[in-house]
Amino acid sequence: MNGAMELLSLKDAAIVLCAAGLVVPVFYRLRISSVLGFMIVGMAVGPFGLGALADDMPWLRHMTITGHSGIHGVAELGVILLMFMIGLELSFERIMTMKRLIFGIGLLQVVLSAGVLIGAGVAFGLPMKTAVVLGLGLAMSSTAIIIQVLAERHQIATGLGRTTFSVLLFQDVAVVPVLFIVGVLASRRAANMGEQLAVGIIEAIIAVAALILVGRRILRPLFRMVAATRSAEMFMAACLLIVMTASLTTYFVGLSLAMGALIAGLLLAETEYRRQIEVSIEPFKGLLLGIFLISIGLSANLGLAISNPLGVLGGVIGLIALKAAIVTGLGWLFRIPWHTALRAGLLLGPGSEFTFVILGLAMGYNLVEPETGQYALLLTVLTMTLIPVLEWLGRLIGDNAAARNPALPEEAQVAVPHGETPQVLIAGFGRVGQMVASLLEAHRISYIAIDSDPELVAVLRRQGRPVYYGDMARIDFLRHAGIETAAGLVVTMGHPASVEVLVAIARAERPDLLIVARARDAEQAARLYRAGATDAVPETLEASLQLGETLLVDLGVPMGRVIASVHERRAELREEIQSLAPDRQVRTHARRRAGPSSEAGG
Repeated sequence: MNGAMELLSLKDAAIVLCAAGLVVPVFYRLRISSVLGFMIVGMAVGPFGLGALADDMPWLRHMTITGHSGIHGVAELGVILLMFMIGLELSFERIMTMKRLIFGIGLLQVVLSAGVLIGAGVAFGLPMKTAVVLGLGLAMSSTAIIIQVLAERHQIATGLGRTTFSVLLFQDVAVVPVLFIVGVLASRRAANMGEQLAVGIIEAIIAVAALILVGRRILRPLFRMVAATRSAEMFMAACLLIVMTASLTTYFVGLSLAMGALIAGLLLAETEYRRQIEVSIEPFKGLLLGIFLISIGLSANLGLAISNPLGVLGGVIGLIALKAAIVTGLGWLFRIPWHTALRAGLLLGPGSEFTFVILGLAMGYNLVEPETGQYALLLTVLTMTLIPVLEWLGRLIGDNAAARNPALPEEAQVAVPHGETPQVLIAGFGRVGQMVASLLEAHRISYIAIDSDPELVAVLRRQGRPVYYGDMARIDFLRHAGIETAAGLVVTMGHPASVEVLVAIARAERPDLLIVARARDAEQAARLYRAGATDAVPETLEASLQLGETLLVDLGVPMGRVIASVHERRAELREEIQSLAPDRQVRTHARRRAGPSSEAGG
């Protein structure tokens, strides 16, 4: 018996590895998302695909997966590691900058989508409890697949990525009250529902706060000890230990496993071990996430689609259209460009891996009839499979909208002229960019400025400034703006993630280009150096040094001693940044001021 079980597990593992080693490269060659490849494999070899024919053709048993309980735990680990990697790319500071979107669009999306879906369910004759469960479950969107698709397209740090992730993050938090509501509906104890829900939320907040507090105190010393062993195995074990501990902590207080992994990633993103952790985890994350996608495909009961094709097709189109319309409308309300909001809506329209959890629990409580539940699960799988296609469709719409720009002020619709060869490109033309431009004008150095604020572009163009509307993070736009012949690129945009993306893209396009970038602090300066910046200027630190220099002089400290102190502090700053980016040459203003020849190179 044990031998048969082991053979069955090995067969399932062989099918998964075959998908990873053969099917996915074919999709990559065809420039089709690997997400679609894994899910199609799951549908094909699953119990509702070729597995359904195994009784008539026994040889198919050797190449099909008749049940996915054996790979469910491994698949869950793939989602956990994906959320952990997302956390490593973010920070608590960035999360706070998105709080308006998280608690604005995210909250309203869940409430409005669930409300409309519940109303539709009642209109189609479903019992109220069933309609509530289906509405709450189908209102969710797939964090794992959407983030993977955005990562493949390098869209995580863009406006689309931030908007989409904000909604997904709120949905992850909303799973807690949703599961609680399902339990209350099943137990018929709705009298003290509000009190129980409040207690559950308070317990979750306390647990998350404790996890963050403890993590900030122990993670850095722990990894310092592990790194001292110089053992790759120990480092990997420590990474997995932290991920699983954080995931189980949030799970036991009612949150999802993925939420704990995200918090662990956010905590480790603040340490100097972040890059090494990414390198260690990445191969496992990709393979395990592929197993998760295959497990989703295994759940697709394609027999329902064959028996009721119009009903399934109508459900798929209706679900995506409804949620996309809600997100697009909310985007307009929050002043997000319509094409970005529409692209986010198309991505968020399909169902979610959380839908399986919610509906599985509800079906176990007999809140949803098996036939209705299977129909909802099929809609979820099919819509999730369409996410790469919807991303492509949204990108097509966005590209056309960006090309036309019908809603821009007339002055901002002026395209960057072909054939113009500026010496310097300025990305971002706010106060910092305009100050840089004034210095270039004083030395008669030609430049072109690009900004994504159409109203600002219109105002400055009326003043005769060479500024144009556009997205510098697009490589085709960079080429159109003249990056091939430019002597330098100055990046002054205020959003840190956008600055890092632009620096990396520009460096890949022009290895010899002079790139000077604005950084918020030493940590971001180090990231910019690693991304390829020639020089990164930490604005807060430079402002502090200038403020301190003025203060000391006004207090009567001799100028020579003041300058020496400032240069000494700049040297310490250089060492600090260098320690964060040891493989890059870090420059500071102190070095450039050391000799008269350095001024001529600017």
